[in-house]
Amino acid sequence: MARAVSDIRVKRVYDPPDKDDGARVLVDRLWPRGLHKDRAALTLWLKEIAPSTELREWFGHDPARWAEFGHRYRAELTRNDEAVAQLADLSKLGPMTLLYAAHDTEHNHAMVLSAYLNDHLKDRHGHHIAWAGLRLAWLPLPDRPGRNGRCCAVGARECRNEGRRLRRTEWEEQPDVF
Repeated sequence: MARAVSDIRVKRVYDPPDKDDGARVLVDRLWPRGLHKDRAALTLWLKEIAPSTELREWFGHDPARWAEFGHRYRAELTRNDEAVAQLADLSKLGPMTLLYAAHDTEHNHAMVLSAYLNDHLKDRHGHHIAWAGLRLAWLPLPDRPGRNGRCCAVGARECRNEGRRLRRTEWEEQPDVF
């Protein structure tokens, strides 16, 4: 069964494809056993986003290690900007389903990844951003009484908070503040 979090869903790769899946992305490091490529109906296999082999083996799908696994995997994701940005770009095009092969539907890395993406695809006001630069910047808005800045993502081409497209210099040249 698919679990929707915003427009990012999570489901087992062995479940049949659904027309509502949108982009189907396999997020496992290893190809699922016994699954034929055609049956998977993948848009992308992004093995680089999967937990490291060391972390996966340490976790061993032990629910007692779930909380610590989540912390460690999130730490790995923060160091994997390129793969995270690739998923973020894909998610802005419409629904996206993260696919995994694990038997446990509650304690698997795709659940952590989905939550991570949802947390990081929002600006400071909780609105989803148009592009996931994943680092937020506070950009000044000069000559606007009562407003000392606005929130948007570095790399964002559209500010959802103000409903306008950003100037090229705003999304290409602003330094990170974090």
